Amino acid sequence: MEHLLLSPDALAWQCDPAQFEFTSTAELPPLEGTIGQDRALTAIEFGLGIRDGGFNVFVLGEPGTGRSSTIKKLIGRRAASEPVPDDWCYLNDFKETGRAVCLRMPAGMARQLQKDMEALVGRLAEEIPRVFESKEYEQQKNQIASDYQEKHRSLFEELEAEANRKRFVLQRSVSGLVLVPTKDGQPLSQQEFEDLSDEERASLDQSGAELQEQLAEVMRQVRDQEKEMRTATVKMEKEVLLLAIGHLFEALEEKYRDYDQVLEHFAGCKKNILERIDEFRPSEGPSLPIPGLKGLTQEPSFDRYRVNLFVDNGELTGAPVVYEANPTYFNLFGRIEHVIQMGNAITNFTMIKPGALHRANGGYLILDCREVLINVFTYEALKRSIRKGEVKIEDMAEQFRLIATVSLKPQPVPLDCKIILIGTPQLYYLLYHLDQDFRKYFKVKADFDRMMKNTWENVQQYALFVAAKCSEENVRHFDPTGVARLVEYSARMIEDKGRLSSRFLDIADLIREASFYAARQDQSLVGAAHVDLAIEARIYRSNKVEERIQEFIEEGSILVDTDGTVVGQVNGLSVYMLGDYSFGKPSRVTVRTYLGKGGMVNIEREVKLSGPIHDKGVLILTGFFGDRFAQDKPLALAASICFEQSYAGVEGDSASSTELYGLLSSLSGLPVRQGIAVTGSVNQRGQIQPIGGVNEKIEGFYTVCKAKGLNGEQGVMIPVQNVKNLMLNKEVIDAVASGQFRVWAVSTIDEGIEILTGVPAGERQEDGIWPEGTVNGLVDRRLRQMAESLRKFGQGKNGDK
Repeated sequence: MEHLLLSPDALAWQCDPAQFEFTSTAELPPLEGTIGQDRALTAIEFGLGIRDGGFNVFVLGEPGTGRSSTIKKLIGRRAASEPVPDDWCYLNDFKETGRAVCLRMPAGMARQLQKDMEALVGRLAEEIPRVFESKEYEQQKNQIASDYQEKHRSLFEELEAEANRKRFVLQRSVSGLVLVPTKDGQPLSQQEFEDLSDEERASLDQSGAELQEQLAEVMRQVRDQEKEMRTATVKMEKEVLLLAIGHLFEALEEKYRDYDQVLEHFAGCKKNILERIDEFRPSEGPSLPIPGLKGLTQEPSFDRYRVNLFVDNGELTGAPVVYEANPTYFNLFGRIEHVIQMGNAITNFTMIKPGALHRANGGYLILDCREVLINVFTYEALKRSIRKGEVKIEDMAEQFRLIATVSLKPQPVPLDCKIILIGTPQLYYLLYHLDQDFRKYFKVKADFDRMMKNTWENVQQYALFVAAKCSEENVRHFDPTGVARLVEYSARMIEDKGRLSSRFLDIADLIREASFYAARQDQSLVGAAHVDLAIEARIYRSNKVEERIQEFIEEGSILVDTDGTVVGQVNGLSVYMLGDYSFGKPSRVTVRTYLGKGGMVNIEREVKLSGPIHDKGVLILTGFFGDRFAQDKPLALAASICFEQSYAGVEGDSASSTELYGLLSSLSGLPVRQGIAVTGSVNQRGQIQPIGGVNEKIEGFYTVCKAKGLNGEQGVMIPVQNVKNLMLNKEVIDAVASGQFRVWAVSTIDEGIEILTGVPAGERQEDGIWPEGTVNGLVDRRLRQMAESLRKFGQGKNGDK
């Protein structure tokens, strides 16, 4: 079977450094664009270009494939040429208490309005107190009081004249004005009044009653005049106050004459100032201070006339691009802050703070999907904002309170923003299948691949990436051999000669590590030796478990033979996954066959150490034997299959060919060469199918053989489809080149069993008989013997009955 042996050239792809036209990556121009992600870039361009609200973008791919950096770069370049969005402000709503009105203005104007209103508030705080301290105000106030006092005096003089005419005098007492009868101009005492005749008393009583009615009417008129005086005083104060502040608004009204909402706000400010005139009027008499407490006598507040500059885009040169790393509900949708005063939580429209959606309005918002999903309320609120086309600031704690409280209700801000979610494929498909709204609001899928084709153009792009990373991080540049070795490692990462890895996060780490070792050796450029050193150091930091298992194999604690032959015993190959590191090691698979009808007994499955894919691989073996050997006889076969010294779970079908080789060996009685390890899955027709981790498996068995002694007869059998995945390390390739180790590529079970046993597999003849002395012939004869033995045993048992 020499034709199945692989040459050293087939064991790895070599990147030729001579193809590079530079001596150092420092000579290369800057990298433009993203490498090997044409499909994703096309989707992103479409998603960013279409303005429909539902065409937001979900960028999916494995971490490290450049998802975040690419989308940020593309959006940043696109946003720079787009118009700057408007500013947003919040103003006090003078019409409805507890609300705030949002105001939209061209970029830069909102900050100017805020400054103008701050200056206005400062002037108001100065001018309004002066109004009530001015001589003009006092004169007008005194004039109004004097005019009404004159009216009061006139009324009482008329009443007093009428009283004198009717022999009464008007006197003041503790209880107010009283009418006292007189005689000869002198007030009568009670005794003198009683001494009068009945006629005189009756006349005075009648006159007194009439005068009392007149007094009541005068007092009513006085009260009405006092009310009129207060009204006139307030009117005068408003006129004076409006005259004092009116000119302060005139310049602003002229400046903002094109903004109706601003003019309406100015009018509301003036109206509110006049309505609050009692607050601005100086208090009469100082309030008594309470020890230990300050600020009980508060000055009138002017906060309601200020402008809350909510979103200021005046400094932007294009559309905003916002990446919110921590998309909590409040960070994304804004919040209403409170201050504690005298044990109470106080707030107003100036304490409304924007969220990332507000800052990104008119531009782009980039979010990490996982972070959005793990933050309470965020995902549902995000969909609600997209659906309604507005961002509403709410206190989410309100819905959990037992008692409703009065809170500020800001007017929602209209939303015009392209939202980009970045996540893994698992999150994308999970949301797509479980959330009907997701597919309506994130219609564009930008799928970043973890690999790209191994073409000359992409290799050159890799060199540009290395140059860009070295320049960005100020590390040592690479020479052509260093770049070539880096590209080879990229192919090894993806386990494919025809493809390169797109996980540039890992490549960037290797660039840094190789540069570190070049600097340690005081080399100006990073070469292939430094990249190899970085790879070896990375392996050494992670392979403690691998070395421990290797020690167990070398000392004989784990039984693995690499020499000799044994019936029904084959070296299978397993891959151990330990987070960021994987390695291969051989596992002894033993098979025992005997008479019976139990079929294949998978010991791992019986003790629940076998996964469903491995169980499927074992069950396929029954189909293989039925198709090949049970067309003319029943299978009177029972077999037990075991991974020796395996105490953890076994999963995957890559050992199914190993188990089948063991069955064929056990049934035929032909011993299997222990220096050959086997991997590959098998179907019911006996065809070998590809598996994963082929490089780790070959290198793992080579390490064991090297420790036990290479004899030139050892090697590994792999599926022929996995030849394109071979990117073996240099030591294994050198061992193959020197004839100390071998790698076979097989496509069928027959090819593999011939290599393992050295005996031809044999092909079924036209009469259905297998050739004598072949593996299949020996297996068929043994199965016939077992079937005949079972038949005779059954007949003998029936005869005994």
